[in-house]
Amino acid sequence: MAKKTFEVPNSQLRAIALGLGSAFATERITLEGRRVGYMYREEPDDVLDSGWRFLCGDESQEYLDESGHLEIHDVNTIANHDPDIVPYLGARIGSAFERRRGRIFVEVRFAN
Repeated sequence: MAKKTFEVPNSQLRAIALGLGSAFATERITLEGRRVGYMYREEPDDVLDSGWRFLCGDESQEYLDESGHLEIHDVNTIANHDPDIVPYLGARIGSAFERRRGRIFVEVRFAN
């Protein structure tokens, strides 16, 4: 298995969203450097899980179904890849946000 090269290396991560737990994010964000386009928060899977799920927004179901495209990361790691998400990280379970007009996220209906 080839080593993955992250867009923001661990050595460059800053402490901007610590203590929030883990989250799922697609490789489109962590490896390709795409910004978060859609994020939602569901019931956590366990005590380490924040419930956050981060996607760039154009991933197909086929892409998401392929093993390895969706991985667990610390929320701080995803915040370093896209700091625009930070103001929304305190949102309640059941929240969903879609990026509009660059840096602005708009709350949308959570489709579970």
